[in-house]
Amino acid sequence: MTDALRSVDWNNNVSQFLKNDSYSSDIAICNFRLAVWAKQFETLDKGNPALSFIREMQNAGHYVAALTSLALYKPAASMMRITFDTSLYYTYFRTHPCELATLSRDDSYFVWKNDIIDYHKLHTPDFAASQSCFGLIGNIKEWYARVSAIVHGQIPGAWVTAKSLAETSHNETVLPVVVKSFVEGEELVHQLFLCTVGRELWNGFSSDSKRVLIAGLSGETKATLCLDAA
Repeated sequence: MTDALRSVDWNNNVSQFLKNDSYSSDIAICNFRLAVWAKQFETLDKGNPALSFIREMQNAGHYVAALTSLALYKPAASMMRITFDTSLYYTYFRTHPCELATLSRDDSYFVWKNDIIDYHKLHTPDFAASQSCFGLIGNIKEWYARVSAIVHGQIPGAWVTAKSLAETSHNETVLPVVVKSFVEGEELVHQLFLCTVGRELWNGFSSDSKRVLIAGLSGETKATLCLDAA
């Protein structure tokens, strides 16, 4: 194991990754937008213990960047899923402190992803109309299933490009797929926030953050979501 780890040129893997500006730029843009969301939540939801999920979301996004640059694609998939999971947990547990306390002390307690989505369908104002702007629920199901299949090894060899640890290096075919998957996952997080807690807290957001977060949205979508840039 020691020899295998020493034989990998980890610095070269990072250098090769950085040679393609589009890969590093795409991941950086995603993490920047996550940071904008996080800053607004930290300010407007100050003191809420569920903010720990937002911090975990940011950490996972940073690990996606690190692991992808090192050509550790499959571990990067796990971090992508954590990025999404923690954002989803925040949208629920921020208003369910008793359940959050139970989650912290009882290992047997767990809230499933679909349960939280069903909660939003029933209890989040205008969620049905908001999510329909993006086809959010269907897109979550498709992306989550695809990434989970990689994480759990349901597709043998997916995102594994080396026969041994010592041969860990970038693969020109797989790398763009990895980056694209993170971009898609971050977009789902972004849309989830727009349809739930972000929409609820929007009036307190800074003007600069609003401009970043609604950039690229059509006028019709902004009208449906009741989001302004002022």
